[in-house]
Amino acid sequence: MKQRQFLLFLAAMQIASLATLRATEPAKAPAKPNILIILVDDMGYSDIGCFGSEIKTPNIDRLAAGGMKFAEMYNTAKCFSTRACLQTGVYFQRTDRDFSRTATLGEVLRPAGYITLWSGKNHAKFNPVTRGYDRYFGMLGGCENHFNPGSKAIPGQPTPTHKDNGNRWALDGKEMDDFIPQDPNFYDTDAFTDCALQWLDEYQETNRSFLLYMAYTAPHWPLQARPEDIAKYKGVYDGGYDAIRKARYEHQIKLGLVDPQTSPLPPMEHENKAGKRWDTLSAEERKHEAMKMEVYAAMLDRVDQNIGRLLKRLKEQGKLDNTLVLFLSDNGACAETPVDWHNIDPNAPMGSVATFMSYGPSWASVGNTPLRKWKTESFEGGVCTPLVVHWPAGIKPQAGYNREPAHLIDIMPTVLDIAGAKYPGASKQTKIPPLDGVSLVPAFKGQAIGRSKPLFFQFNKGSAIRDGQLKLVRNSPTWELYDLATDRTETHNLATERPELVKQMDAAWLAWWKDCTGSAWTGKAPKEAKDE
Repeated sequence: MKQRQFLLFLAAMQIASLATLRATEPAKAPAKPNILIILVDDMGYSDIGCFGSEIKTPNIDRLAAGGMKFAEMYNTAKCFSTRACLQTGVYFQRTDRDFSRTATLGEVLRPAGYITLWSGKNHAKFNPVTRGYDRYFGMLGGCENHFNPGSKAIPGQPTPTHKDNGNRWALDGKEMDDFIPQDPNFYDTDAFTDCALQWLDEYQETNRSFLLYMAYTAPHWPLQARPEDIAKYKGVYDGGYDAIRKARYEHQIKLGLVDPQTSPLPPMEHENKAGKRWDTLSAEERKHEAMKMEVYAAMLDRVDQNIGRLLKRLKEQGKLDNTLVLFLSDNGACAETPVDWHNIDPNAPMGSVATFMSYGPSWASVGNTPLRKWKTESFEGGVCTPLVVHWPAGIKPQAGYNREPAHLIDIMPTVLDIAGAKYPGASKQTKIPPLDGVSLVPAFKGQAIGRSKPLFFQFNKGSAIRDGQLKLVRNSPTWELYDLATDRTETHNLATERPELVKQMDAAWLAWWKDCTGSAWTGKAPKEAKDE
């Protein structure tokens, strides 16, 4: 696709976002609920206000107060596999990075009369408009420079930090390998929302129900944010990892999210060369570390601001009450410290277009308070994140936290349930398996979900099975066993005390693996493609 087409599109979005909205009568709500799925990237368990954070997330918190909060929402511990589960309702082990042999949410909802819209990250090779989506705008790859996804500078800016292979972007059916926006004010979180708002306005008069999937890339590294957002958090993290983690933990106890008797706070984890205790850092190192977290917080703050923009527009259109909003993260906080980015300017302001930062295992441990481990691991810090649900027409506000385990594979069955859509819809894939998930609609009514099977996990070296409150988990050949009812933070390994149970659960995991993949487990995980 020509660069000019992208630039004209982005210019139009900017004009639309700055224009004064004309006064309109609220549209009559369609019979079927609208669906807004908001997925953020690499956000930790405790990173939003209603789960204990000091980060300002008033819009997410209002959704939670007016709806419900799931305390045990499970994912796959990795970006691309999570997206496959969310879109298809089956375990990633049954498909691949391009969702082969599955039906997507777009493919099941479009035949049911829905407008299907996707703005943001895909993390696959296919363009969503080929898999049931009417409109798509965003990045087909895994991560990007948030101010400039391209390899060359926007006029008047420094050269952006970037990867060797760049990123493919798409606008509907047109694609571009090296998207360099010309607007010096470009920031991807805002651009994804600008596009969604334009679509909401464009389709408002049709009075058709919509699916809008907002797949933000924030707060995935590189940590980059607008200066005015970073300024809000100046000095907030000067006390260091342990102080922030303790404050979050105490806030979680006051919220009723955490019971200190069953969820003791494990020791901080610093498991690679990038992770050091705060008291061992020099003054300059502490300043640098605090700044990383300031930028991270600013990225989430900006996501929340954009969620506020979406909710405001839906309210103006008279559609908010009959919109099911799901807010969640693709995996736990990220402990990675990538080094393969280019054109890093050590003198550029931290968090700007010419910088590259990730925040490493110490802040990731804070992000997942009080859970252990982080992204790519099958321990709770890798696979368990918040789920916030809001739907005034279908959910009465529920105090406290729903503690029944839910999983990304449940999104498709839930959507089918409330939309009256048929599976597998219009998918043209072959050998589509039955859904692995169950509908969450009973939970919306205060009832038990009614899951009859355990939940299973595998990514890279990590594996797990959760059966009721028992969880078998490993990041090596040796299984560990935890009773989450009394040990939510996985601190007391029961494997040697209950070897027969370990054997039974291991057999169940092996049977699941063979059912999904068609092959027996070899003891070694399949090699994953190098990616973000």
